[in-house]
Amino acid sequence: MLDALFKPKAVALVGASTKELSIGNVIIRNLQKYGYTGAIYPVNAKADEVCGLKAYPTLADIPGEVDLAHIIIPGQFVPQAIEECGQKGVKAVIINSAGFSEMGEEGTRLQTEFLANAKKYGIRVFGPNCQGIINSDPAFNAYCNFTFTFPKPGSISVVALSGGVGALIMQVLDDLDIGQRYYASNGNACDVSIPEIIEYYGQDEGTKAVILYTEGFDKPLDFLQVTRAVTAKKPVLAMKAGRTEEGAKAASSHTGSLAGVDIATELIFEKIGVLPFRDEGEMVRAAMAFSSQPIPRGNRVGIITNTGGPAVIATDVLVDFGIEVPKLSEASIARLRQTQFPEAALENPIDVVATAGGPQFRAALDVMLDEEQIDCIYINFVTAPFTDTDAVAREIVAVNRLRRKPLVCNFMTNLKLERFQKTLAILKEGEVPYYANPGDAARALGSLVQYGRIQQRDIGQPQLFSGVDAAKAKAIIEQAHQAGRSVLSALEVYGIFEAYGIPVAPWRVVKTAEQAVAAAEVIEYPVVVKVDCAQIDHKSDMGGVAINLKDAAAVRSTVTEMQKRLGHYGELGFLVQKFLPGGRELIIGATAERELGHLVMFGLGGIYVEVLKDVAFKIAPVTRVEAEEMLAGIKTKALLDGVRGEAGIDKNAVIELIQRVSQLLGDLPMIQEMDLNPIMAFADRAFAVDGRIRI
Repeated sequence: MLDALFKPKAVALVGASTKELSIGNVIIRNLQKYGYTGAIYPVNAKADEVCGLKAYPTLADIPGEVDLAHIIIPGQFVPQAIEECGQKGVKAVIINSAGFSEMGEEGTRLQTEFLANAKKYGIRVFGPNCQGIINSDPAFNAYCNFTFTFPKPGSISVVALSGGVGALIMQVLDDLDIGQRYYASNGNACDVSIPEIIEYYGQDEGTKAVILYTEGFDKPLDFLQVTRAVTAKKPVLAMKAGRTEEGAKAASSHTGSLAGVDIATELIFEKIGVLPFRDEGEMVRAAMAFSSQPIPRGNRVGIITNTGGPAVIATDVLVDFGIEVPKLSEASIARLRQTQFPEAALENPIDVVATAGGPQFRAALDVMLDEEQIDCIYINFVTAPFTDTDAVAREIVAVNRLRRKPLVCNFMTNLKLERFQKTLAILKEGEVPYYANPGDAARALGSLVQYGRIQQRDIGQPQLFSGVDAAKAKAIIEQAHQAGRSVLSALEVYGIFEAYGIPVAPWRVVKTAEQAVAAAEVIEYPVVVKVDCAQIDHKSDMGGVAINLKDAAAVRSTVTEMQKRLGHYGELGFLVQKFLPGGRELIIGATAERELGHLVMFGLGGIYVEVLKDVAFKIAPVTRVEAEEMLAGIKTKALLDGVRGEAGIDKNAVIELIQRVSQLLGDLPMIQEMDLNPIMAFADRAFAVDGRIRI
């Protein structure tokens, strides 16, 4: 538990300062301004008081117990300060000071030393090189931070790797008048990690939604396992920077740590149900809806508007989120005829017209609440000067408080007018998520629907196939490892495939032209001949593949010609394989991801994979549902069903192939890269006709 960090009863500041613009002074004033309910103990050997508080020469001189200590002193003195914290019984420290692992060898030595001291006394370390934490609970009002935004109490908790972005998110929330529960920015994160903080938020009943900003993970598997449990209970809204080469360089130079161009983070988010964002403003505006609204049961929206154009804009955005705008039942339309003005449009969207007041809005809202085929409600509310806008707002609030269905409001007004400021205040007080333009409101509702979809998604369990010979496959890899080889031969690759029941076109591995002819006679013509050499990665590029060889003379001359042309690369072998024309060329591949396991890839294969790059990824293990999503996730998915008279492929056979590869990877973690390219998929079967494995 991190209660000593987030709920301290007393805070000491080692490095408290009388200089107003110093961190050791700002943190004390922030605690005072925010109304911290515990004791504040400045530690300063040269001052009698700091910010009107009695100062103490050392931690040992403090008369009471201390839960949390800020350390704001030069790095070389931090290990001794941690030792003194341990002797005092301090349970957690926030090291605001910089100059540790981000600064090279000497900084790393200091960090190792202070961590050893902390471990000796059971002290949890937050930071170093960090801002700190904020707890807005009035029972604590702990502003253990040197930033300048003072959030009101709320139900959204924020954790950010970057203090700068964290402060930005906190400010945007405050500008939107959205309350916050906890805030944490942990800098170098040498001890207390982002997964631990998210786990703490997940266990906190006052946190309804979590906002995460990251630039990468040093322990992605820990994040995956911890956050999966949190997303089952409450939404986690996340943004990762460094999605481009340029962005990754900027992130790396800024934090000196983790970011890179990786698809793994996006796949982690998908695997565990984290809601991803690419824009911090959109993420914060979505959080406003999550802080007060129930999660929709489905993707059908009812739209109520008193102006036409914004409803059109909103509808376009909602449809982009996969949200449906269904027709209303005849019974609902009959109810609307009795309550709306004659000019009103009674379909979905319901246009109550600009002259509509509280009764018309409420009647339309009640219809949407009672309509079984409506899961959520979108409202366009323009403050017409000839209507009682306060009455409209009160009806929206009354429906919102029922919490029967989620709603959002596009509130279009002129806030320079005091009259409409009052209307807005009613919506705020009633916890109605309101937005200044239709696109923002629609995207916020879209995020609610997207999370509801995530909650209902059950990917199932990975299938474990019987008849697998894992021991044989491990023995093949161990033999190659002992021989000092990282790239497996064709004989070894196909041996592993067969051990896992991966169907392979009939094959033989040979050394000479005459052996190739003999193998072709057994396999039966036509055949394919491929060079097998550890030094040749892409056989097609090197002219190392010959297809549709129909007789012995063709096989003999092909092998002889390849021996002459490619022999200088190293020892050559040859794979002779049955030629299977007419199928769809696909690829299934895998690559090991640092501390996460394997990423599995599916897409169009053959020579086009590098050109089209039409592939989908998942994190192993891959379930049947996820394998189905991979097939549906490529841009050219229509080709799998067949076009212009062509037969479609046997999707079940390909899905099984993906699952068998997934099981193989789980048993053989030493595999670094693997390609089944191409896989020839037909209407009734699928075969791997080439493969490569690097360990």
